[in-house]
Amino acid sequence: MKFQDIHSFSRLPRILLGGWLLAAALACEKDPPEPDPGPEPFGGTLEWVRTYGGSGSESARSVIATQDGGFAVLGFTESTDGDLNGKPLAVNDYWLMKFDAAANLEWSRTYGGSKDDRGQAVIQTSDGGYALTGYAMSDDGDGSNNEGFHDNWVLRLDAGGNILWERSFGFSGHDHSYDLVETPDGGLVFIGFLDLTAARADGFTDKGTTSTYHGVGEFWCTKVSASGELLWRFYFGGSNNDRAHAVAASPDGGFVMAGFSESGDFDISDPKGSYDFWVVKVDGMGRLVWERNLGGSGIDTAADLVADPNGGYLVAGHSFSADGEVSNPLGEADIWVVRLSESGTLKWEQSYGGPAFDAAESIRRAPDGTYFISGTTRSQTSTLGNSGENDLLLLHIGPGGENLGMVTYGGPGIDLGFDAFPMADGSVLLAGELAEPGGAGTASSGMTDLVLLKYR
Repeated sequence: MKFQDIHSFSRLPRILLGGWLLAAALACEKDPPEPDPGPEPFGGTLEWVRTYGGSGSESARSVIATQDGGFAVLGFTESTDGDLNGKPLAVNDYWLMKFDAAANLEWSRTYGGSKDDRGQAVIQTSDGGYALTGYAMSDDGDGSNNEGFHDNWVLRLDAGGNILWERSFGFSGHDHSYDLVETPDGGLVFIGFLDLTAARADGFTDKGTTSTYHGVGEFWCTKVSASGELLWRFYFGGSNNDRAHAVAASPDGGFVMAGFSESGDFDISDPKGSYDFWVVKVDGMGRLVWERNLGGSGIDTAADLVADPNGGYLVAGHSFSADGEVSNPLGEADIWVVRLSESGTLKWEQSYGGPAFDAAESIRRAPDGTYFISGTTRSQTSTLGNSGENDLLLLHIGPGGENLGMVTYGGPGIDLGFDAFPMADGSVLLAGELAEPGGAGTASSGMTDLVLLKYR
């Protein structure tokens, strides 16, 4: 029927018109929707595996997608040969590699001095450059200052990997940084732990008189401007050993940190056991909002967390507990994932792994709302292979914690997975270190090689 004929409806008998409209409506009604099958299980097809390094030891600790469709990998290296030919000293330096969308290496840069410098996390900044964090001892070469032993060492780079600025933050003890985020004003927030005993001896009193009561190590959260100037820094913990390993921005402009706590006093309100997952929320100025202990009577340590765009956080690590909030222990130590609400309330928890030691090192959200977890395993089951002492592990879980698949890779040695990144094309990059003699399809260059795997 043409549009101009619509008025002819008024000349039809009402009963006929009503029947015609009913039939038309029934004809146009769609079939009922198919039930939602849920997230697609991870296929886990290994597309390629590549190793990089020299005759010394190398490790990858962080992998990210880049704005041009490629990816970048940060770790550390002590070699002066092989892929590091020309590096002057056989000591650990930060090592950053940039790859294009076809996985071709575009450039490789090391950063450090004459002492031990170990890169831990890389992000791409809003201007197309990069920011790195880790811990370093050098006060020469690329490092302009060191207060003693390891300091938090933060670098800001341009898109080609050239240093725009670098800063060390620390005191005379071991002060490590493991993760960072960019803030809306172009600054950086980085986290790790503070050796408070040494800092106190150096006169550090940023927390006032209470600093004399805190203990061995503290969660340490620092904010710097876009040019690297210190804006604020705070520490949190108790009288024992407390260490932050990951940070995520919260929707209200604050930050959430995850790590572990051995303490049961001061900032820790509800200890569970020997070591607990400890999650700390601070506001945009670094002031404590809430804190939460999670775990059982054993050793439970959180390695990473990720914010859920729908609200709340997923925290991943490993657990030796078989009680408390750990409801389904599987082996000696399990990958343990907890989901928290925005206010820190436990929503669900789940264990993954086999009968031996399994641990998570990172958790990343995929575009479809599922999550990929990297780590290591010693377990051997009918569905979980193991090629040696420790294998790299990649675990895929759904939004509710359902296990969607798990793959492993390794050789006869101790092989460790430290980070995984789900790419926009549906593939997943897994990064870590591979011990000699290597794994299937690889040839070892040295003691440990930096290893990258692409799964489809």
